[in-house]
Amino acid sequence: MAYASLQDFVRCLESEGELLRIQEPVSVVLELAALADLEMKKPGGGRALLIEQPVLQGGTVSSFPVLINALGSHRRMALSLKVGSMDEIAAQLSFLMKAKPPKSLGDAWELLRQGVDVIHARPVRVTSAPCQERIWKAGEGSGLADLPILTCWPQDGGPFVTLPTVYTQDPDTGERNVGMYRMQVFDSWTTGMHWQIHKVAARHGRRYYERGERMPVTVCLGGDPVFTFAATAPLPDGLDELLLAGFLRKQSVELVKSVSNDLMIPANSDFVMEGYVDPKEVLRAEGPFGDHTGFYTPVDDYPAFHITCITHRADAIYPATIVGKPPMEDFYIGSASVRILFPILKMTFPEVVDIALPAEGVFHNLVVVSIKKQYPYQAYKIMNGLWGMGQMMFSKIIVVVDAGVDVHNSSEVLFQVCANIDPQRDTLFTKGPCDSLDHAPTQPNIGSHMGIDATRKLRGEGYVREWPEACQHDPALVKRMEALLQGKGSL
Repeated sequence: MAYASLQDFVRCLESEGELLRIQEPVSVVLELAALADLEMKKPGGGRALLIEQPVLQGGTVSSFPVLINALGSHRRMALSLKVGSMDEIAAQLSFLMKAKPPKSLGDAWELLRQGVDVIHARPVRVTSAPCQERIWKAGEGSGLADLPILTCWPQDGGPFVTLPTVYTQDPDTGERNVGMYRMQVFDSWTTGMHWQIHKVAARHGRRYYERGERMPVTVCLGGDPVFTFAATAPLPDGLDELLLAGFLRKQSVELVKSVSNDLMIPANSDFVMEGYVDPKEVLRAEGPFGDHTGFYTPVDDYPAFHITCITHRADAIYPATIVGKPPMEDFYIGSASVRILFPILKMTFPEVVDIALPAEGVFHNLVVVSIKKQYPYQAYKIMNGLWGMGQMMFSKIIVVVDAGVDVHNSSEVLFQVCANIDPQRDTLFTKGPCDSLDHAPTQPNIGSHMGIDATRKLRGEGYVREWPEACQHDPALVKRMEALLQGKGSL
């Protein structure tokens, strides 16, 4: 069964030895983030932290504990989706995409045997919800000041909500989008909404601007950890993230109507912030913010989110994260997305063997892909194809290697690059959109991209010599010598 609440997930993490409770008071201003940064940098991502006495900016202890680094390891990511590894879900998704509708009882049984349960992909509506056990209307109480919202880095522009799932709707089609955009706290009932120009929510906002209408927005925190993952997954435009969530959790997502607008949101969320963005309103300065690039992103103008209502569970836990120089929690979330969505990539590019986004590349800066090369310039086909796929358009450098190369072994990849390329012949430069958070381009949002063909070269690619064979011993000989070393301790 899926997790019924964030509390449920915390109990699982604790039972698995993946949670460290911090009972001492820890300030939400820099202290909590510094503590989490130290834990995240430990081998394998350390443990999840539950801060039981987060100290608010005013010096009082919050009544809501903070959970951080909950998804910050490969094992915790797997636990969050109740699988042994991400490859299990990838195998299910691959089977589902290849499967034909069952024509007999035997066909239906085969789908069930493979663990593919698509019945629960579609959300269901409920009329009451744990996330609405407590309701604060705008102006009633202290609003955001009562929440343990983190100030992460010394030069940050203020506290930021760092793990929100943001619900918006296309005003023309009614299609839902769930994204994750940082939110700087401006006052107790107003935040920034950092959706970049390439994001779906920003496109929704442009339509509301054209219509001259306020844009309803609801922000959720917590609940089943699958919601956090689904909001960050680079899904094709128009595919509902909650369908993915239902498929992953094998249980329909229960949705309830927001109190002050018509947007439907997960009923088991911990916190909900309802409100609106007014596209006609002047944009507000947002930032600086210590970002996943490892640098501060500068002040820029973004929409303001006006909160009309805050609701929460009676036993709410405040989920948070901190981003910065990798590896950090977001690296493990991104890695899970790559593994789970790999079958979709394979549908478009069947020659792809494996793909990796190393931590040092902070998601978009470096992509390594291995292929079964069959014809000249196939590596260039892959480069251009990837740059045309959604979030891959931001990839600064794409390195293509042969099928036998372990793309997750940076040393092996670097060896292939250094050994196999003639820099002028095997390097491709092109122009395109860039990540808004990337400080390197001369102008924001636009820049250049580089592709490196580190595969063996074929005569059709202008290579006129014979490609050499790699030096290697006979595997049987190596096996005998390994046995000798294990038995004698030395040769």
